[in-house]
Amino acid sequence: MMMMKMKMKKTVFAMMVLFVIFSQMDSVVPDAFDCLDGCQTGCVQRDSRLTARCERKCSIRCGPDSMFEKGMD
Repeated sequence: MMMMKMKMKKTVFAMMVLFVIFSQMDSVVPDAFDCLDGCQTGCVQRDSRLTARCERKCSIRCGPDSMFEKGMD
């Protein structure tokens, strides 16, 4: 019985230590440098035709006249 309580205390202590460590870590905020870079990152395909099509759509979506870049999406 005494051994079981000791094991339980060690487990709780280990969990508290992990909690403290993970609570002090900074989270990574995903942020694309610009609209075109962020969009083209998602264009990776095995088929080069589909990749080119996706990149053209990104150029239109993130071009100078796009509403997406201005935040009016």
